[in-house]
Amino acid sequence: MTITPRDRLLALDWREIWRYRDMFMLFVDRAFRTAYKQTILGPLWFIITPVLSVIVYVTVFGGIANIPTDGVPPVLFYLLGISVWGYFASCLTSTSNSFVSNADIFGKVYFPRIIMPMVAVTVNLLSFAIQLAIFFAFYIYYAATGTDLTIHWQVVLFPFLMLLLALMAMGFGMIFSSLTTKYRDLQIMLAKIISLWVYVTPVIYPLSMVTNDKLHLAMSLNPVTPVMEAIKYSLLGVGQFSWLWLGYSALVTLILLIFGLMLFNKVQKSFMDTV
Repeated sequence: MTITPRDRLLALDWREIWRYRDMFMLFVDRAFRTAYKQTILGPLWFIITPVLSVIVYVTVFGGIANIPTDGVPPVLFYLLGISVWGYFASCLTSTSNSFVSNADIFGKVYFPRIIMPMVAVTVNLLSFAIQLAIFFAFYIYYAATGTDLTIHWQVVLFPFLMLLLALMAMGFGMIFSSLTTKYRDLQIMLAKIISLWVYVTPVIYPLSMVTNDKLHLAMSLNPVTPVMEAIKYSLLGVGQFSWLWLGYSALVTLILLIFGLMLFNKVQKSFMDTV
């Protein structure tokens, strides 16, 4: 049997992906096991990293810079923001390396290449689940000690909001993954973009403190902002929830996924010649 790449740029065979589900699970297991291989603390880094980040944020942004958190305990505000943003950034980084980091595997065995971006999103979801558990542990503590915390009904949308972020990161990542097969500078550029992107996203500060109308609009046009605000609104009772802006984020995500899939399918036909 001869295996040839599909001609249609938007081809996505879910039945074929399902047939390779065992390989998908093997890749997920391998990625999770090797994330902190040969480290002393191992998976504990999934807990240590966000906790250390929260300590720094509470000290620097809350204690020194006196940045408000809309009345929410700073630990909860920063921990939720760090966890959600960290998941998006990790998915974007991992997906953007799909071709380059898996070149050896791609050259030896056939499987649907789209599996690798899906693996990246899934593996990062496991670490996010751990961090989310830490958030809820602190949430329960603050609620038990009498802190007034509000959960809105939109919390039922939380899985869909996270899925939207995952697909957005996957779309961005597939675009960068396709382009970096020829232009490796984009890997360095993406790292810089992510490090700056967090500051134009309401992660370490509430969007409500941006009082300039033009700047507020510009930040809202960041497709991650409406999702981040909706998550904060649903779990912490602060921020803003807007169906209109969430629709905008969903539209951007759809465009990114379509364009990313087209590039991904085009590049996979010949990337071994350029990687």
